[in-house]
Amino acid sequence: MRPLLVLNVVGLTPELIGANTPNIARLAQRGSMRPLRTVTPAVTCSVQATFLTGLPPGGHGAVANGWLFRDLYEIWLWRQSNRLLDGERVWDAAKKRDPGFTCANMFWWYNMASSADYAVTPRPIYKADGRKLPDCYAQPSELRDELTAKLGAFPLFSFWGPATSISSTRWIADAALHVVATRNPTLTLVYLPHLDYGLQRLGPDHPDIRKDLTEIDAVAGDLIDTAEAAGRGVGLDEVSAGAGAVEAAR
Repeated sequence: MRPLLVLNVVGLTPELIGANTPNIARLAQRGSMRPLRTVTPAVTCSVQATFLTGLPPGGHGAVANGWLFRDLYEIWLWRQSNRLLDGERVWDAAKKRDPGFTCANMFWWYNMASSADYAVTPRPIYKADGRKLPDCYAQPSELRDELTAKLGAFPLFSFWGPATSISSTRWIADAALHVVATRNPTLTLVYLPHLDYGLQRLGPDHPDIRKDLTEIDAVAGDLIDTAEAAGRGVGLDEVSAGAGAVEAAR
């Protein structure tokens, strides 16, 4: 089975692929590109869960980016436990066909306590004095120590929000390259969130989005080039832009 790298670039649409995204455009030209029909609601957690299980939100249960916990009567956003989802995961289905199949899930949601062979996801440390320290969760646990020693602490506060920068997306990409080089998974799922905040805040026609596109394209280009040099297939998808979503693959 040919190893595959899947890049999940949030917010990317066919209209945004062009002069500011030469690496992504080249991938689409060498392979193929087609619009995706999304699910409703077209938000990150719901659509990623559909990609992972093949089920609509009503089947896997992630009907939004948050959950109403009825015993507490509170809505909590961005939960991370894989046990919240129903449905067979793509890597479990693949292992039934090929027992040697392995999967690295790099920051797709619902990534804690999953059956993926390798997993990394944001997980801050909450101190008794109220401080919130950036960190990540990884399985196996030694992977977290490897990545922190090599890349520094995961830059959580640049992941989404007013302080968003390319640094968190670059960290995820470098972490994925480390896992590919040291673990050689059959399937590597990589979440690249950099476009998400700017597109929601400014819209796709704002001139500042060109800078974001250039930055995300550089990160994607490094992943694409490294994967293809090692003989891996590359797939690229977007999860939360509705009917304008794009899938490119080679």
